[in-house]
Amino acid sequence: MNPWFLLSSAILLEVIGTICLKLSHGMTRLFPVMGVVLFYLSSFSLMAICLKTLEVGIVYAIWAGVGTALIAVVGILAFGESFTWIKVLGLLLVIGGVVLLRLSIVQP
Repeated sequence: MNPWFLLSSAILLEVIGTICLKLSHGMTRLFPVMGVVLFYLSSFSLMAICLKTLEVGIVYAIWAGVGTALIAVVGILAFGESFTWIKVLGLLLVIGGVVLLRLSIVQP
């Protein structure tokens, strides 16, 4: 299976797990806590498969960077978190860094 598709899926699962973490209210609600465990385990499992063919630095940076950017957007849209230009600039820098890392991969 395509490792980039698996990495994208791992990122999506990590974002869903983080949303469950927010909904768990300090790990006091059973179903969101179960979601945290399920989605994070699934995310790490897919990431481990990606590491068979992709570089660890690239995989982790993309997983963390894209996940961070997506969860910040979810926080703004779904949870009413602050929307400032500094936050937007930070997200753009994260996305730019991920793009540069992706472009750094030498294709055979």
